[in-house]
Amino acid sequence: MPQPSRFANVAGAVLTGGASQRMGFDKAGLELEGVTGAARAAELLGSLCEEVVLVGGEPPAGAPGRRVPDPPGPRCALRGLVGALEACRAERVLVLATDLPLLGPELLLLLIAWPEADAVVPRDDRGAHPLCGLYARESVLPVARRRLAEERLALHGLLEEIETLYLEGEDLAVVDREGIALTNVNTPEDLEAVRERLAR
Repeated sequence: MPQPSRFANVAGAVLTGGASQRMGFDKAGLELEGVTGAARAAELLGSLCEEVVLVGGEPPAGAPGRRVPDPPGPRCALRGLVGALEACRAERVLVLATDLPLLGPELLLLLIAWPEADAVVPRDDRGAHPLCGLYARESVLPVARRRLAEERLALHGLLEEIETLYLEGEDLAVVDREGIALTNVNTPEDLEAVRERLAR
């Protein structure tokens, strides 16, 4: 039975089909403190959303959620986003990468509470983070499908084509005072730095 506090009109999607070229192995199965990246992201989304899907790749067995395949097309994050929006039933979809180990629920709740747009995405001094974003399924899916078919694969290009609101500056700092929630684990060096932080 779904918890009353979870959203029925917002689904969660974890993109697990990434190539992880800089890391050298699949980041979905990357373990920190005994929990894989895919499981951590899925559990976080499951605490907020009634519906959670794991899109593409081979998610670790311990990751909760409904498994759905990537749609046809080049291996890229846009393909995963299309798969997430196709698979989910809710009006809006929170889409997460598997490599955000310091992300907490506060930032995601603020994305949901933000004024509605085609996309609501956090942006810091490193730029926008489309793989920690909230997407309106009906309005974004046709644009994302078309861009995938045209092989215009950059998610930042998609954000420019749709109505995107950014959570940034002092508004972002309210839920991420240390500026660490959007830390990506892309390289072995990033992984070691996050392990050191968690150990502290």
